[in-house]
Amino acid sequence: MTEITTLSQFLTTANTQFQVYDMGRRVQHIDMMAFNEIESLNSPYPSPLQGHAQFAIVFWDASQQHYIWFLKLPLDERGLLSPAPRTQFIKMIVEALGRDPAQTLSEEQQQKLANHPFAFKPSAEKLAIFNALVRKQLGDKASPQYEFAYQYISGQVKTENWQEIGLQGIADICVRSNELDHLNHLKACFEYASTEVQIAICQCLEHLTIDKELAEIILAKLIAADKTTKLYYLRALASHSSLTQEAVLHLAQGQLLNADALITIAARNWTVLKHDATRTIYLEALATQEQHFFNQIFADIVVIPVLRTQMLAELRNPNRSPQLSAAIGGLFKVTKA
Repeated sequence: MTEITTLSQFLTTANTQFQVYDMGRRVQHIDMMAFNEIESLNSPYPSPLQGHAQFAIVFWDASQQHYIWFLKLPLDERGLLSPAPRTQFIKMIVEALGRDPAQTLSEEQQQKLANHPFAFKPSAEKLAIFNALVRKQLGDKASPQYEFAYQYISGQVKTENWQEIGLQGIADICVRSNELDHLNHLKACFEYASTEVQIAICQCLEHLTIDKELAEIILAKLIAADKTTKLYYLRALASHSSLTQEAVLHLAQGQLLNADALITIAARNWTVLKHDATRTIYLEALATQEQHFFNQIFADIVVIPVLRTQMLAELRNPNRSPQLSAAIGGLFKVTKA
């Protein structure tokens, strides 16, 4: 019997179809070729979070019953999946399920699988957008919450009735923004929807590639917003690096690049740090924070594959300020220790 060494191999051997979604910094679909490279340890995980890969596997068999695993697996210093934990998880599921991941389990087996050390529970916002993306990709109907959410964003429901909208319904609208008149309603609703609904929309849009015109409306809202809500609008610009640059400059000029803003950029808008000028602004603001915070954030973003080269180059940038030089010196002290 062939030894099973990857999740893809296990699910393929079991005659299931499956899809993979990144559940870390942003909820994103991972195509099969990319996932195979990650599992084969040929490619680093594209968006590691705190030293881990966080992803969901949705799989189904001929019965069309769908199953989901939320997995959090450690990465090595190169950003590759650590082989031992992955092997441990595969061994555990093979022992529990044999070669049929869709088999009916006893209550004891279900409990054992639910509480394994590699499971994690995504936030409510991530679960909502994940469910909406999966439903759309698999050709399923939107959730029951969709209808009322549509009525609200299309102006058919009074603004003050926002508490009746479910987050899942908003997520369904957002992932369908390129269908029917959803996009026009999303653009318009930033003029009349309650702040709470606008925040929920932004929490969904941060995971999606959104229309440029919609992104420009959100940037304008960010600039006009009070400082307690600016960061929600910033997160929604994650798919538009150039507009995120404008947003970061706005925050810097208003002296609003505080710890929360720096965390938000690292977690959602990290692609903006590929731009030299914005990266400088970001690192100089980061250097004003306490040393342990600087170390933690720098360590988190330096392992993102698309940023690694630029971030390592910053360690020897002769044009940095004395304050940033001191922060980097503090980072080296901890590394050497």
